[in-house]
Formats: sequence, structure tokens, C-alpha cells
Amino acid sequence: QVQLVESGGGLVQPGGSLRLSCAASGRTFSDVNMGWYRQAQGKGREFVAISGYLGTTLYSDSAKGRFTISRDNANNTLYLQMNNLKPEDTATYYCSVLQYWGQGTQVPVSS
Repeated sequence: QVQLVESGGGLVQPGGSLRLSCAASGRTFSDVNMGWYRQAQGKGREFVAISGYLGTTLYSDSAKGRFTISRDNANNTLYLQMNNLKPEDTATYYCSVLQYWGQGTQVPVSS
């Protein structure tokens, strides 16, 4: 059974940085795409970034230039490095692989 566990969230000031992690288990992940999504309170879930199993990456316009997605296939871990965070980045961030979702990690950006 696939399990995804996010960590690394927490309160950060505008302009600050955070690194989110997603520990995956239950199967091999080197042959599948892995992605990050987020959901702000009262809004729908939105795409943030995806790491393709062939090495490609794709970002939302809001993430481009500030966020970096990476993966460690040997340790089945997905990362999201977030720099220059803005209040509008405040959301619960979710890791997703295939049809599976983690429980999310909260990222409040506030002074």
C-alpha cells in the first residue's frame, strides 16, 4: 500500500525559505511522476510542481523561479525547496503520486 508523508511545513516570514519533504513507501517510485499541490483555506487544490520520472520538471507560474522540486529515488523522497515565500503561498501543501495523496503539511507565511 502506497503511503506518502509530508513534513517540513511551519510558520515562515515573507521572504523566507522552507524545504518540504515527502517520504514515500509501498512501491518503487523511480518510474512514476511525483508532484506537489497546495490548497489555501476556502480555495480549491492547485498544482505547484511536478517531477517527471524521466528527469523533467514543470512548475506553476506562481512557483516558477522561486520553488525547486527534486527527488531522491534511492530514498523514495520528494522535495520542494521554497524561496522568497509570499503571504499568498500560505496553504496546506500535499504530495501526490499516481492516485495517492499525503495528509498535507501546513505552510503559513506571515510576519
